[in-house]
Amino acid sequence: MTDGRKMLDLISVRQSDRKYSGRPIEKEKLERITEAARLSPSACNGQPWRFIVINDLQVLQGVADAAINKVLRINTFIHQVPAMIVIVREGANFNSKFGSTVKAKDFSLIDIGIAAGNICLQAEAEGLGSCIVGWFDEPRVRKILGIPRSKRIELIITLGYSEAEQRLKRRKPQEEVISYNRYW
Repeated sequence: MTDGRKMLDLISVRQSDRKYSGRPIEKEKLERITEAARLSPSACNGQPWRFIVINDLQVLQGVADAAINKVLRINTFIHQVPAMIVIVREGANFNSKFGSTVKAKDFSLIDIGIAAGNICLQAEAEGLGSCIVGWFDEPRVRKILGIPRSKRIELIITLGYSEAEQRLKRRKPQEEVISYNRYW
């Protein structure tokens, strides 16, 4: 079992990295990262996801081109990544869909967020950097990866050996975001 302090240490050093070496990622590390995603909890065990690992240079370049916006200077770092994981939203099971309808809350998006968090934390544990990317040309990525039009691509997570400097985390103080037993 992981020590609670060690887990908090891991969480405290994880950051969104946007500078990577060109070093390829070992297959075993990618397998552990995707296993961390696959094992993520989900509402009613709906598992509303598919994870596409991209580590082929030609496919990486195509997806990178679809994620960069040169005018707004968004995701300009993405051409240097040796691997990405694309998270596609699949249909959840009946119970999860029913709960989402009754509660007017899309549990599948929450589930995908949990899986993305697991991917990033496992990457950190493997000595890799990561960055969650939400800005991309979805139809273009769909075409490159052969994803049916009926599916949504929710996130792309970049992975690689980071060359970014460790940044100081700026977070609101605990007293501004945490309360016990009631809202303030």
